[in-house]
Amino acid sequence: MYCYHNDSKPKAPKRKNGGQEKKVIHPYSRKAAQITREAHKQTKREKLKNEKAVRLSITGEKLQWFKNHLDDKKAEYSKKDACELIESYINRFSSELEQIELHNSIKDRQGRRHYSRETVIKQTMERERQQYEGYGLEIPDIVDAGNLRTFREWDFNLKKLPNIKMRKICAKDAIPKKCKKKNGTTVDKVLEELEQKDESSDSDEEMTPVT
Repeated sequence: MYCYHNDSKPKAPKRKNGGQEKKVIHPYSRKAAQITREAHKQTKREKLKNEKAVRLSITGEKLQWFKNHLDDKKAEYSKKDACELIESYINRFSSELEQIELHNSIKDRQGRRHYSRETVIKQTMERERQQYEGYGLEIPDIVDAGNLRTFREWDFNLKKLPNIKMRKICAKDAIPKKCKKKNGTTVDKVLEELEQKDESSDSDEEMTPVT
């Protein structure tokens, strides 16, 4: 009886990557630098995306407040009307601040509660007040009748915000143009009278004989 011996060595198991070992990337190689750059770009894109989402959310909250406080009887708003609405918007946290102040005024309470919330509210109100009394606070353009209709039809969908035209309104917009012109004319008149008075005084001095 013959015995057959299998002298062949067992085959090594095949690697999933086709027998090729995964190359180790040197940390100072060009490939490593490229991967690092791509990672930084991706991080920057994500950061910009998040910042845009935050700004969009803040704008959406502002527009939602204005839409909820529109007067249904008004077909259009004057700049003065818009200024009155802005004043209400800036003071929208007044009742909450009063509640915080009342809560903290109760005896036997140590320290101020809701301090961080109170600080954020006051900073927000101060920033909006500075914008309004300076170069203007940006709000939906309710002065334009066409845009006002578009704004009234808005369903609070943030994707539709680009369809709503915005406008900056400042505190001086509350003064009618006629009053501005009148005030300007009055000032000019006063200055003119003062100049005439000075000229007249100079003439009198020249005519006074020297003794």
